[in-house]
Amino acid sequence: MNYKRLLLCLLTGYTFASTSVSAYQELQPPHEYDKVSKELVEMLEGIHYNRPLIDDTISAKAFDYYIEALDPTKSFFLKSDIEKLSQYRNSLDDALRDGDTQVAYTIYNLYLKRLEKRLVDLKSQLPEMVKGFDYTIDETLNADPETLEWANSEAELDDYWRKRLKNRALTLKLNGEDEDKIISVLERRYKNQLKQVDQTNATDVYQTFANAITSALDPHTSYFAPRASETFNINMSLSLEGIGAVLQMDDDYTKVVRLVPGGPAATQSDLAPNDRIIAVGQEGKPMIDVVGMRLDDVVDMIRGERDTKVILEVTPSKGDTQTSKKISIVRKKVKLEDQSAKKEIVEIERDGEKYKVGVISLPTFYSDFAAIQAGDKDYKSSTRDTKKLIEELRKEDISALILDLRNNGGGSLQEANALAGLFIPSGPTVQIRDQSGRVTPLGDSDPGIAYSGPMAVLVNRMSASASEIVAGALQDYGRALILGDQTFGKGTVQVLQEMDKGQLKVTQAKFYRVSGESTQHKGVMPDIAFPSLIDKDNIGESALDNPLPWDKIHETRYPVYWNMPAYLPILEPRHEDRMAKDPNFIAINEQIKEFKDQVETYKTISLNEATRIKQREESKKRELERENKRRTALGLETVDSVDDIEPVEEDTYAKEASEILLDFIATNQMAQAQADKKTAQK
Repeated sequence: MNYKRLLLCLLTGYTFASTSVSAYQELQPPHEYDKVSKELVEMLEGIHYNRPLIDDTISAKAFDYYIEALDPTKSFFLKSDIEKLSQYRNSLDDALRDGDTQVAYTIYNLYLKRLEKRLVDLKSQLPEMVKGFDYTIDETLNADPETLEWANSEAELDDYWRKRLKNRALTLKLNGEDEDKIISVLERRYKNQLKQVDQTNATDVYQTFANAITSALDPHTSYFAPRASETFNINMSLSLEGIGAVLQMDDDYTKVVRLVPGGPAATQSDLAPNDRIIAVGQEGKPMIDVVGMRLDDVVDMIRGERDTKVILEVTPSKGDTQTSKKISIVRKKVKLEDQSAKKEIVEIERDGEKYKVGVISLPTFYSDFAAIQAGDKDYKSSTRDTKKLIEELRKEDISALILDLRNNGGGSLQEANALAGLFIPSGPTVQIRDQSGRVTPLGDSDPGIAYSGPMAVLVNRMSASASEIVAGALQDYGRALILGDQTFGKGTVQVLQEMDKGQLKVTQAKFYRVSGESTQHKGVMPDIAFPSLIDKDNIGESALDNPLPWDKIHETRYPVYWNMPAYLPILEPRHEDRMAKDPNFIAINEQIKEFKDQVETYKTISLNEATRIKQREESKKRELERENKRRTALGLETVDSVDDIEPVEEDTYAKEASEILLDFIATNQMAQAQADKKTAQK
């Protein structure tokens, strides 16, 4: 019996004893990938940055990653299964090298057997289980992946599943669903999981296995089988249709990895990294539950015709993570213009005088390669656009400049070098070290400077790669104060290599600052820190499994224009004092504290309805009090409900960065006056 018949039986009400009839079909290694396995070993050992030896040490790591990829929430395997499978811990490297990956399929087929029995039994028992749940009992579900252990027995795993199912049912109940709808939604979820398994083929398993090996080297080296390779190439192009979000599977859920700058999700909604999408709907049609559904099927549902609306139901990564919310987004094509540099002016009043600080927001480092190839002299690029905006701002008589690289995930390395060159004479901006140890400095060869005045660079945890190169270079040269949060820490370079079947994205080099420090893992540390709602424990290079380490090489020759650390003892206390009095920063800091408290609270989830309602109402009450406290301090009208809270229009961070720059200018002028006085006295 295959899954199609199994699902038909489940949907029509016919049952059979799952213990006597097995629906699953074991998968076997596709022999056309034997050559790919040997090729993969050869490539990884030959061109990966670390020049690794694919040996038992790599195999042991890969074994753990493979098991985690199959059963990330410890929901199907028993402890005894893991102990039995551990005989293969040191065999994965040999399997790949010999071109015989049977061991990967032996592990997968046991997983498939456990999953099939678990889900079929659960599906048949689900209606009665949901009807029998008592939400007045004080019991909890462990939701902390760091403390989850493999179940010792079927009875222990049964209880874990009972609690998981009860939590999902209670979440739906608290969102207003009746019992019949709850049963229907949950049945559909497990049907989706069975369907996903039914659609998994031998090539999918091979890709998971191959990526367990690559994950043992670093988190950015990946193997793409032909279908996944095609999807990857589409995602890397500029023709992004839909909502402009990068998604991936996380357990049974579709998780938001990042938002495309300038895309619909980033500009129209409060969708955020790490949010989980649990349902998708089209305008005027019912929502469809997507938990347990294949990622490519979810993506197909989110994509659609331009200017049509898609509704996402998500469980947020911040705040009350047990209550879902619906987000409406109008589909658009992400155009180059949407990601272009933009300017604004922040006005600050001091001692009766008004000062203007220019702000240039750059969401990505872009270049219109098609226009360049076509010979268009007016082609768009981040450097050209930024230079033009600087010229316009200088005509406005600005006192200082802010380059806003928050949420800028990178882009063209050439553009990053050229853009840094707008603020320094010709010289190196970054060093690249390859796997042979050869170091190549890259930089700007244009001696011209677009702006030589006081400036700051705003960064946050989502500033990555090329953004870190620019921020690091301007910090090393003493050309800008770096303000905000520790950056992402993506300091590695990947290249795509064609294989007999599919592609290998492999880490081949590392970025280093002109000071010799790597941007890898540690990122760029701000001179002055701003509070951030982004959780560094869950987002950033250091939050990934097995990242390459931070290290240092020899520095290059470069001048230092301002000794920024010497100004910090004056600038930091003033900054802290302003934040302590600013209603917006007070609200942000209170929100951060509550978020951290909730992270700890929701590591253990209550399955008591009254407790959950109390937690939700208290969370809403605190949010409303925090917002009204902020509004009262600013002289604004208070609101009656959290649903009436709107995003703050004024950019608090840009305003505070402007204040810091004016402090810097005043301190610098005072220091210069004192130096001139000493010179005159001599």
